[in-house]
Amino acid sequence: MSQTSATPAATPTEGRHPRAFEPVTLVVTIVLSVLGSVIGLVLITTLGIAPNTSVIGALIAMLIGRISFAALSRMRDPQRQNLVQSAISGSTFAAANSLITPIAVPFLLGRPDLVWPMLGGAVIGLAVDSWVLYRVFDSRLLPASAAWPAGIAAAETIKAGDEGGHKARLLGVSAVIGFVGSLFKLPMSAAGVAFLGNIWALLMFGVGLLVAQYAPTVLDVDLAANYVPHGVMIGAGLVALVQAVLMMRDRKGRKAAKAKAGAGAGAGVGAGPGAPDTFDASSRTVDARRLRRGLLEGLVLFLVGAVLIALIGGVTADMSGAGLVGWVVLAGFAALVHQLIVGLAAMHSGWFPAFAVTLIFLILGLVLGIPMVPLALLVGYAASTGPAFADVGFDFKAGWLLRKGAVPWHPYEMAGRRQQYLAQLVGFAVAIVVVMIAWKPFFSDGRVPPVAQVYVDTIKAGLTDGHALTMMALWAIPGALVQLLGGSSRQMGVLLATGLLVATPQAGWLVLAALAIRVVYGRYRRRKAEQAAATRDSEGEEVRAAGEAADNDLALIGAGLVAGSSINDVSQIYKAV
Repeated sequence: MSQTSATPAATPTEGRHPRAFEPVTLVVTIVLSVLGSVIGLVLITTLGIAPNTSVIGALIAMLIGRISFAALSRMRDPQRQNLVQSAISGSTFAAANSLITPIAVPFLLGRPDLVWPMLGGAVIGLAVDSWVLYRVFDSRLLPASAAWPAGIAAAETIKAGDEGGHKARLLGVSAVIGFVGSLFKLPMSAAGVAFLGNIWALLMFGVGLLVAQYAPTVLDVDLAANYVPHGVMIGAGLVALVQAVLMMRDRKGRKAAKAKAGAGAGAGVGAGPGAPDTFDASSRTVDARRLRRGLLEGLVLFLVGAVLIALIGGVTADMSGAGLVGWVVLAGFAALVHQLIVGLAAMHSGWFPAFAVTLIFLILGLVLGIPMVPLALLVGYAASTGPAFADVGFDFKAGWLLRKGAVPWHPYEMAGRRQQYLAQLVGFAVAIVVVMIAWKPFFSDGRVPPVAQVYVDTIKAGLTDGHALTMMALWAIPGALVQLLGGSSRQMGVLLATGLLVATPQAGWLVLAALAIRVVYGRYRRRKAEQAAATRDSEGEEVRAAGEAADNDLALIGAGLVAGSSINDVSQIYKAV
C-alpha cells in the first residue's frame, strides 16, 4: 500500500535530530521505561499477554510536552515523543517476552539455580536481537515500506496530537471503536492491520485464522494436537530462509543501486543531479551487502551466546563433546531463525507467533533426544529472541514515517534511527534491572508466564511416538509451497502458519471484512476520480491521487483500531493488581 499516510510534520530545525541522552528526554525515558517494564511483567504473569505500550508512551509524552515548566516543553517535539515511545515499548516486550519468560523455564523445571545463567543468556539474546534489527531494517528482507502496523499506529498517534484537525478526529473515532470493540472481546487489532499491510499476505493470515477457528467443529480435527500449524510454519520458514539467503546475494539489486548512485552522484538518495536529498519510499537505506553482514554477525553472536550459556549453565555435564557442539549450533541457529520468522510475521500482520515457533524447536529438541536441562536452556534462549526484534521494527517504522519531511533526508533518517536504537537500549537496561529485582517475589508468589508452564509441561511429557515428527514433516510440504508461490515480498506461507498458530476466535472474519472494505473503498475512490477526469488530460494523475487518498484514510482507520486495541490491553492491568 502507499506509505503516504504519515506526511512529514515539519522540516527539522538545523537538520539535527534530538538526542536520546538529552537530560529531559533521558529522565522521561527512564521513568516511562520503568512503567512499561512493570506493566509487561504484571500482565504476562497474570493474563499471559504482553501489550504494546508505544501508544501509551506517546500520549504521556504529549501530555508532558504541554507542561510549561523548565525544559519539559521540549517533549512537544514529535521526534522526542517518538524516542520515548520507542523506549517504553521496548522495555515492555523486553521484560515480558525476552527476560521473564525464558528464566521461568528452569525455575518451573525445579532448577532455580539456573535462573541467573538463563537470565544472562536471555540478556545476550535480547541484545543481539535488537542489534541485528538495527543493522538490517529497511533492507529488501525487512523494508521500512512494509506494514509494521504498530509502528503506523504510533506514528499516526503522534502526528494527530501534533497537527489535530481531520486526522486527529478520524484517528480518535477509530481508536474509540477499537477500544470499545476490544472491551467486547473482539480482536480489533486484527481488523486494523488488514487496512495497513500486503493484501495477499493478510488474506492468507485471515484464511489461517478461519481454518484454525472452525476445523475443530466443522472437520472434527484438532489442528494443534496433530501439529498441523507447526508443520506449515516449518515448511514456510525453511523457504523463507532460502529466500532471505537469495536476497543477501542480490546481484541485480547491487547493479541497480550502483547505476542509481551514479545517476544521482552528489544529489542524495533517490535524487537526480542537483536535486535535494528528499524522501524516496523506493530507496533502501540498507543494501544486500549490509543485510548479509548483519545476519552473519547475528549468527556469530548468537553462537557466542550459546557457548556462554553452555558453560555457565552446566550443559557440559549432561552432554558429550560432539553433543555439546551440536547443542551450540542448534541453539545459535534456533535463535536466528526464531527472530526472523517472528519478525517477518510481525512485519506483515502485527502478530508474532513467538510461543509457537519456540515450541517447534522444543519438539525438535525432544526428537533429537536432548537431555532435559540443556533442552530447557535451549528453549529459553530461543524464546528470548523475536519479540524485541519485531518491536524495534515497529518503532523504526514510526520514526521512518515521522522523519519523511527532513531535508536532507538520508542523514537525518539514519541519525534518527540511531537515536531510537539508543533509546531502546535505555528501555532494555531498565527492563533488565526491573526483572533482576522482581523475578524472585513474582515466582515465589506463583506468578509465572503461562507459556513457560506449557514449555515445561511439554519437556516433562516428552514424545511417546513419532507422530509429531511425521505430521510436521507432512504439513511442511504445503507450507513450503504456499511460501514459494507468494514470494518473499508477500510471505504468504509464514502468514498462513501464523493464522493457524494464533487461532484467535473471530479474528479471521474481521481481517477478511476489513480487506473487503479496503478493496471496495479503494475502487470506489478510483472510479469516482476516473469519471470526474474522463475529459481531462490529467486523468492518470487524478486517479493516482484518489488511490493515495483512499489509502491514507484507511491507514488512519487501521492505525486507530490498533491504537485502541493496544490501549485496552494496557488497561487490563487493573485485573492483575
